[in-house]
Amino acid sequence: MTPFTKQVVAMIAAIPEGKVMTYGQIAALAGSPRAARQVVRILHSMSRKERLPWHRVVNAKGAISIPDEHSRMMQETELISEGVEFQLDGTIDLQRFGHDPGPDFLLEPPLDEE
Repeated sequence: MTPFTKQVVAMIAAIPEGKVMTYGQIAALAGSPRAARQVVRILHSMSRKERLPWHRVVNAKGAISIPDEHSRMMQETELISEGVEFQLDGTIDLQRFGHDPGPDFLLEPPLDEE
């Protein structure tokens, strides 16, 4: 597992119940701000194996990005059961429900600090 992947997995695993993070936020905090799509791939390929709370990751607008209706409803149901509220436009207020683990969360220093 690459250092970036380890960071992403650890960050997703640490999102507390009732909070969400965005793909881009996770990528940036893991050291690669332009790797939101890589976070999607990691989440898709490792959620089950690593028992990640995949439902706590949303897009930059605070919306569910899953195109499959069944999976989208499953994610929405999981979030609502944790107390996350959806606005009338179907988005989540990231100011209220967003999680910021802070800079001290990093498992390893960014590459430019080594």
